Amino acid sequence: MADVNTDLRLDGRTAWVTGAGKGLGRAIAVALAQAGANVAVTARTAADLDSLEAELAGYGGKALVLPGSVADSDAVRGMVEGVVEWAGRLDVAVNCAGVSPHFNRSEWVTDEDWGRVLAVNLQGTFYCCREAGRVMLEQGAGSIVNISSVHASTGFERIAAYAASKGGVEALTKSLAVEWADRGVRVNALAPGYFRTDLSSGLLDSRWGERIVRGTPLGRVGSVEELGGAAVFLASEASRFVTGTTVTVDGGWTAW
Repeated sequence: MADVNTDLRLDGRTAWVTGAGKGLGRAIAVALAQAGANVAVTARTAADLDSLEAELAGYGGKALVLPGSVADSDAVRGMVEGVVEWAGRLDVAVNCAGVSPHFNRSEWVTDEDWGRVLAVNLQGTFYCCREAGRVMLEQGAGSIVNISSVHASTGFERIAAYAASKGGVEALTKSLAVEWADRGVRVNALAPGYFRTDLSSGLLDSRWGERIVRGTPLGRVGSVEELGGAAVFLASEASRFVTGTTVTVDGGWTAW
């Protein structure tokens, strides 16, 4: 019988993380660097990446900053070209860029609000998968991790656009996984529950926060560092027989 594969190291591999300036994306970028990867990071605001570049390099690997918006397909193409020029390959792509700008009743969601959320969360994820996938397919290997949400599969008030976008991300993940599996590229999703980030703090500090904690069997929200291990698993050889699935890290939210 072959040895059990528990290799979670990413030494010598090149990873690209979008939405890395803050919160979950930043924590994932750090976790990948701690596992040995060279990490390229993207965020819309370059200032958010200034301190991150030095932190990532402090783990012994190389770091590259590529600011820009994933909603711009030309910009995404340039980002991936930049990663390949820098490292010669792309082994891991984590698509974490996302927005949820309004906590609003669905009957009051404007066309502009709906379009902005879908443009970043779903279209942007597709653009990143497409461009990273082209490189990985040529290499014959790679792992893509799309950041979804528990609300791709569970309902909640006032987040219709966000939930719809994340449901689309999970459908996209399955389709790409089936299409690219025979060419060596794995595609999975990672669905966080509630973590305290800049994006979620307003909600968690409102009257909704108590309800969210009550709805989490572990009785608390997550800290961002608690998501990194799952991302490293999906990026690494330890998950080499895992594709087309969603790994949920939610304190039990979806177990009710």
